[in-house]
Amino acid sequence: MHGGDEVVAAPAGPPQPLDWKFSQVFGERIAGEEVQEVDIISAIEFDKTGDHLATGDRGGRVVLFERTDTKDHGVSRRDLERMDYPISRHPEFRYKTEFQSHEPEFDYLKSLEIEEKINKIRWCQTANSALFLLSTNDKTIKFWKVQEKKIKKISDMNLDPSKAVGNGSVSSSSNPKPCLVNGSSFDGSYNNLSNDFFPPGGLPSLRLPVVVTSQETNLVARCRRVYGHAHDYHINSISSNSDGETFISADDLRINLWNLEISSQSFNIVDVKPANMEDLTEVITSAEFHPTHCNMLAYSSSKGSIRLIDLRQSALCDSHAKLFEEPEPPGSRSFFTEIIASISDIKFSKDGRYILSRDYMTLKLWDINMDSGPAATFQVHEYLRPKLCDLYENDSIFDKFECCLSGDGLRVATGSYSNLFRVCGCAPGSTESTTLEASKNPMRRQLQTPTRPSRPLSSIARVVRRGSETPGVDTNGNSFDFTTKLLHLAWHPTENLIACAAANSLYMYYA
Repeated sequence: MHGGDEVVAAPAGPPQPLDWKFSQVFGERIAGEEVQEVDIISAIEFDKTGDHLATGDRGGRVVLFERTDTKDHGVSRRDLERMDYPISRHPEFRYKTEFQSHEPEFDYLKSLEIEEKINKIRWCQTANSALFLLSTNDKTIKFWKVQEKKIKKISDMNLDPSKAVGNGSVSSSSNPKPCLVNGSSFDGSYNNLSNDFFPPGGLPSLRLPVVVTSQETNLVARCRRVYGHAHDYHINSISSNSDGETFISADDLRINLWNLEISSQSFNIVDVKPANMEDLTEVITSAEFHPTHCNMLAYSSSKGSIRLIDLRQSALCDSHAKLFEEPEPPGSRSFFTEIIASISDIKFSKDGRYILSRDYMTLKLWDINMDSGPAATFQVHEYLRPKLCDLYENDSIFDKFECCLSGDGLRVATGSYSNLFRVCGCAPGSTESTTLEASKNPMRRQLQTPTRPSRPLSSIARVVRRGSETPGVDTNGNSFDFTTKLLHLAWHPTENLIACAAANSLYMYYA
């Protein structure tokens, strides 16, 4: 090296594609087993730490899972990493508890049946080792507290422990001498009680039962609040705020802001309902709070646009701070244009810089500092374009697929048909595109996707990447099954672990 010269490190290239492996499955179906409608999973959500996972189903139940691989060492994974402790195992979860969150209801005023299906689950901040979460069906939101409670037992009675019946057992430690009314002890022995549990001559003093707390614990789920009667239309989204005090709920036409402690009232912050319903042109499809700025939230519409709003601007946020939409290519309009443009889900990246959106055909990544168009577009269902008529006839075109981002923001994922899901790299220069099947062999139906370099569309790095543009059969000749669809999935907040739902089964994969 010459004096004064500096070695400039070459810029790091895109990360290597991940090698996904099967981790766990809960509720695995036996071949030929019929799935009950109430058991189909309808919501999945990791908490912020990634130590807990919640699922909701169409039967109104919420099932909680907890991470176990970090507990074996007695210290947290973060501490182990700080100590340079070798951690070779992948994240593992176990069943924790479940509870009935919602029951079927009937709205007598509107003659409308309200099903118990869980639409969304969102975790709230934990406190005193208790877990808090929000769950919602079409009309009612509930705030749940899940906590370990010590089991209480009955002890300190006059009864002989071997003959005690009823609630609980008598503690072996409590066998004091019975006391007379005047306080002196009674030394007479009466171990052999009669069938009526009384000694000959009766008891000199009746000792009342005492409830004691044992060291055994069980998990108890309690509904702390019920937020109801605030939505005329079906709730499609709930989102917890970073301030830990408020959350939003959204239906087709309105977004309401709630305080967790107040269930009797909410504030309407977005209202897109026109004076005349015949003038209605778009509806709200999804809404989410910014992960760190408690005053900002985004919501998507059926026209394919995303609006970023700032709660500091006005009480009713009729005007948006930013609008993200992609101009429609000239001459491409058809009967299905608006249907397939409708956004079914949006997610903020962990740092809040990007918004990921999913419509029927594509997955789009938006930079909130660039509202001229998406930073990247991933084709997911382009091969279905010739089949749109059939998909419209069987209502599949209205399927609402969810999307998720990795904690490091380098990859995105979304579901598809035949229980397939796709993972795409979104780092600059990345061509990663992996298709996996929700089964114990995720690579069984791996689609061979030709690698193509990203092509910039303007001076800003806006790219279009191909996810899987294949016809109705994969490389193994298997036809795609439109009755099996992977709608719900979630990415662990800190690790490369994806949980996804295939009917009533919960699959987990790690890389």
